[in-house]
Amino acid sequence: MCALEVKKEQLSSFTGKGYSIQPHEKHDRLYSIELEEQVIHQFLDEVKDISDEQLEYIPYQRLLVANTLLELTDEVFGHTIRRILNDRTSGGFTIGLQGITTDAQDYVKFSTALSHIAGIPNFDAMSKKYYARFSVKHTDDSDSYLRQAYRRFTLHTDGTYVDEPTDWLLMMKMEEENAVGGSSRLLHLDEWEDFDYFYNHALASHPFTYKAPASKNVSEDVHRKTFYTWNNQPCICFIDQFVYPETIRQAQYLKELSQSMENSTGIVELELPVGDLVMLNNRFWLHGRGGFEKNTELHRELLRQRGRFVQ
Repeated sequence: MCALEVKKEQLSSFTGKGYSIQPHEKHDRLYSIELEEQVIHQFLDEVKDISDEQLEYIPYQRLLVANTLLELTDEVFGHTIRRILNDRTSGGFTIGLQGITTDAQDYVKFSTALSHIAGIPNFDAMSKKYYARFSVKHTDDSDSYLRQAYRRFTLHTDGTYVDEPTDWLLMMKMEEENAVGGSSRLLHLDEWEDFDYFYNHALASHPFTYKAPASKNVSEDVHRKTFYTWNNQPCICFIDQFVYPETIRQAQYLKELSQSMENSTGIVELELPVGDLVMLNNRFWLHGRGGFEKNTELHRELLRQRGRFVQ
């Protein structure tokens, strides 16, 4: 049976060549994909001579890394990843390296393989690469909540301030020390109780202005509707930090929208082990982060990729 034809409840126990797919223990909309250890070892061995520099300077090398993983599994693996990400009833999964390596270069290669199976990552102006690595620690002097450890990072979608499609998002945990708290907070749009009210509001289709802070290295303003349709399904574009309303009424709408999502019972908190990543459809999954407990030795490093699907 082809996995592309398998319904969600059947796919939950699907096993392919070198991998298995199970429903995620934290959320019945998410999947957990587990690679066999032999596949991980062989993948890392076959890409061991590829450097981060080569991945950054030679774009086709990224697709070849993705092909290495595909050839170690089966023809269904890549189709299934894209199917999950496009599936409105799901749209997300976790996958990891199971502690087989702690080498940061291996993490970059693995995440690059997954992102290029899904599509093509956007250029990340903050890092000036196709991916970004950033740390969260005890002190911070940045101009956004991204690195501020002790503040809740409210629910949002990525790519709000760039003029390009941001279909999916990948987040991978690279390092972590002395970290208590800081869980990923995820909300599927269809799990939000107040969705209908805000979707049918008069300001739902208003094109709000989004502006990035200096650290993002993006100078152009963009105008985006909060709600829109993609694949005949309602989607959302929102982040409270970078949206610039022009009236008090608009500001009240945005504040109420954000507060409603933050109070949703549909939020799931997800803990990722080091070396694991989560991929989400950025059009109908919102994500954020809980605050950490204070610790002067706190350190977490994350890797981010985000991009578009390719036909």
